[in-house]
Amino acid sequence: MMDRNADAPWSQFDPEVYVDLNYRTPLEVDLLIVRLMRDHFSSCFARGVPDSMRGVDVGAGANLYPGLAMLPWCEKIVLLEYAQPNVEYLERQTAPEGYDEAWDAFWNELSEAPAYADVKPRDRISEIVRVERANLLDLDGQRRWDIGTMFFVADSMSECPDEFRRGVRCFMDVLNEKAPFAAAFMKESAGYRVGEHWYPAYRVNEDQVRESLEPFTSELEIHDLHHVVRPGHEGIILALGRRNSEVVAP
Repeated sequence: MMDRNADAPWSQFDPEVYVDLNYRTPLEVDLLIVRLMRDHFSSCFARGVPDSMRGVDVGAGANLYPGLAMLPWCEKIVLLEYAQPNVEYLERQTAPEGYDEAWDAFWNELSEAPAYADVKPRDRISEIVRVERANLLDLDGQRRWDIGTMFFVADSMSECPDEFRRGVRCFMDVLNEKAPFAAAFMKESAGYRVGEHWYPAYRVNEDQVRESLEPFTSELEIHDLHHVVRPGHEGIILALGRRNSEVVAP
């Protein structure tokens, strides 16, 4: 039987174990992703930043670097996350006391670009970021954001192709026209373990990622990164682009 998103043990997700596995010691591929995302956003706003920019990280999980990447551009950022343990982790990371030192290495990469250099990330993140519990598949496009990220979500929550496509559509539907975005996917993932629990994944390749995103984009570049960070996948796919003005039917 195919594991759907609702079947996974999200209430048992252990964010500290996840951070230990993936981010406590920065992986080369994550630092590369951060640089590519930083340069993409910097390029999109090279001629200036619109007023009152609002950002969203959809399915933020126990990963702070997409939110950090949006800091210079936004007056408000929302981190949307479904798993309650991850919500509580993110609330701790965005509290006035400041986030864990684990995230400093990622900010160091970001701060190499001029727009990031003068930002004090711990102060800024506690000022403008809030965490909200939400399910990606329940987003209806009623609220819109001006910049967005989705990292290892649509492909890492279900084995079902329809839920993958719906997840991508729900993400793109909350972005305003011309909104820059970054989205990352585990290539050909067979699922993943966090602590004692197994979580489902939908196997995607570069062509499937491109096909799922192209109807929604005016600009799209896809990086097929051949870094393997754990057993059971073949690399990481990073998509960078901008939202078009099309309304795409379900």
